Amino acid sequence: MTNPDRLLVDISALVESGQSNQMSLTVVVGGAVITGRLAPEAVWRERVSEVLNDSDRLGPFSAVFGAEPATDGPDDGPEGGDRGEPPAYLHFHLARILQGNIGIPETGGMYRVAIEDVSAWTVGDVSYSDH
Repeated sequence: MTNPDRLLVDISALVESGQSNQMSLTVVVGGAVITGRLAPEAVWRERVSEVLNDSDRLGPFSAVFGAEPATDGPDDGPEGGDRGEPPAYLHFHLARILQGNIGIPETGGMYRVAIEDVSAWTVGDVSYSDH
């Protein structure tokens, strides 16, 4: 999408404002269906940092996610950095990529999706079943 869907940007901005972390969303990105709950970027980064910090091999990468977002481009921080631009990314937690009748990973993962790459979306967490 060259022009990100304004409604999706507004939903992301509301999540980023801290008004809610209960928004479930399902998006299609590059043919993949991702379903889960949105989180503010700061919360998402903190959680990814914690997971990496607990890993013997990936611990050094923890600091990258624990650092404050850069403030020198259009994808700055949750509210577009100091320039007041709208959010450019969706930050999913407890998310799964749906493939057939299963969700990967089964326990849910952490995904960052560029809003401009979303080709379709719906409110809600799409459930799946092996029946």
